[in-house]
Amino acid sequence: MGMTKLRTRFLPALAVLSAVSGVHPAVADKIKHSIAVFSGLDKITGRIISFEVATNETVQFGTLQITERVCYTRPPTEAPQTDTFVEVDEVGTDKKAKRIFTGWMFAASPGLNALDHPVYDIWLTGCKGDQQVIASPPSTATAQPAPVATPQQPVQAAPPALRRTETEGAPPQPSGPIEVGPPPGFVAPGAPSASPGRQSAPPDSTPSEDGL
Repeated sequence: MGMTKLRTRFLPALAVLSAVSGVHPAVADKIKHSIAVFSGLDKITGRIISFEVATNETVQFGTLQITERVCYTRPPTEAPQTDTFVEVDEVGTDKKAKRIFTGWMFAASPGLNALDHPVYDIWLTGCKGDQQVIASPPSTATAQPAPVATPQQPVQAAPPALRRTETEGAPPQPSGPIEVGPPPGFVAPGAPSASPGRQSAPPDSTPSEDGL
């Protein structure tokens, strides 16, 4: 009974200590091998052949030349994940090689990124040979915080420039309608018209003798 109480007290403390110390499960390391193992199918004869390709070496299967660059596996404690990076060339009737495939092949998923050829099929089955453990970077490494962008003050737009109008300085115009006089020679209806060629003499402004 005493041990149960003791464990109940110390288990939360251990959980807090693990969280503070930053203990996290390690990322799975990769194991590099010196040889990749392939299987090849001749679709015409139906024959399957297993062959090995060393790193940076070229092996010919039918008219295909396979060059293996790297082959990886995972530790036994991790989920199996075997992959290889290969280059495949095809030799034509003119004895010239033409690159038809470059990329990764996966043993667990042969149909993923597979070689597409009308006569031959090639897929990875495993890795073997010398082993070299390639440690993955620790997951507890703290990333550098991204710089915080300082908010910028909003730029105030300058007030629009006052435009000088063509009527600046001119006298104020009347708000009502403008009256326009009759044009020259205009005679109002019903007014006596003067005979053409004669002009009425202006009234004599000289006072007469009777008025003296």
